[in-house]
Amino acid sequence: MPTSVATFAVPGAELDVELSDEGGRPVVQLHGLTSSRHRDRLLDLDLGRGLSGTRLLRYDARGHGRSTGRPVPEDYRWSVLADDLLRLLDAYFPGERVHGVGPSMGTGTLLHAAVRDPGRFSGLTLLVPPTAWETRVAKADDYRRAAQVVEEHGAAVFVEAGRLAPRPPATLGAPETVPDVRDELLPALLRGAALCDLPSREQVATIAVPTTVLAWTDDPAHPVSTAEALAALMPHATLGVASTPAEVHRWPAALREDVARP
Repeated sequence: MPTSVATFAVPGAELDVELSDEGGRPVVQLHGLTSSRHRDRLLDLDLGRGLSGTRLLRYDARGHGRSTGRPVPEDYRWSVLADDLLRLLDAYFPGERVHGVGPSMGTGTLLHAAVRDPGRFSGLTLLVPPTAWETRVAKADDYRRAAQVVEEHGAAVFVEAGRLAPRPPATLGAPETVPDVRDELLPALLRGAALCDLPSREQVATIAVPTTVLAWTDDPAHPVSTAEALAALMPHATLGVASTPAEVHRWPAALREDVARP
């Protein structure tokens, strides 16, 4: 698959962007908080690895991976990340409808972008949606406390706490990884996450493109309740819930089916 890597300027950051071009339909793949396209491959969340015959755009969100960023929490709100995404799509796929796929923070970014520009997306594949609405309040407090831990005790303490936390059954066997974020930016990313929420239920209900929502069980940061709510609100959404690694391994096939949908 012919692949090109480039940087793309957005206000306050330079995004590291990778385009795998086999012709065919345009697809954009996002990642989760503190991750990157490289780390998502390790975590088995790179669903694009199963695609062929597409133009697949992957990139590291601002402050993540190989992209740059500023230590400004407001820069990492999902609405700002949606601005970045829409700028990228205008540059790489001008005037085209694009299939969007991404986990957690990527799901939040895609939903904000779809609300803002309803005609931009042909379909969505949303993975492990994060806490939202009522469940977001407590999670925002967790993010603020984590930012304080990083500032007072260092990123290694934050990483160790994450390593010791219970893992969802569907992720058992996945390799241990560390945040793909520079230490000096991590508190700002965490505080930025505390400022985020999904679009309102009323806004989500206006997203009328075919959508697959894929969740896994026993993950308080990505509760099945959010996935169920999204699937109920969006008029053309279906829901799948995984409780084993084998079920997660079928997710790339779900994306292939979504992209191939007429």
